[in-house]
Amino acid sequence: MGIQTTGKEKEKMKDDNIRDQINELIRDEIQEVINDYVDTRDSTQKSGLGFVDEEDELKVKISNREIDKIIREYKKIKKSERSNLSHIKKLKLVDKNGRPL
Repeated sequence: MGIQTTGKEKEKMKDDNIRDQINELIRDEIQEVINDYVDTRDSTQKSGLGFVDEEDELKVKISNREIDKIIREYKKIKKSERSNLSHIKKLKLVDKNGRPL
């Protein structure tokens, strides 16, 4: 006999999965910016131009409230994609005069 989960538990697991994906995307984007910063700093040090900061640590805080906003927007988009009107638009149906429905 397997463990049964309720609808709310499934929704919570789904939200946690979406939250993890968003966090991963944000971390990847931040890492790319950090890599660009390090490359620029190294090239500036080698050329001897400009000022170079000697900070070894970059800190970033991401608000859970902002992630919740992203999740709500994502759910709204997905809900509209599942709507009947969206399916009709995907099928590109037309009426008897050739106009889109």
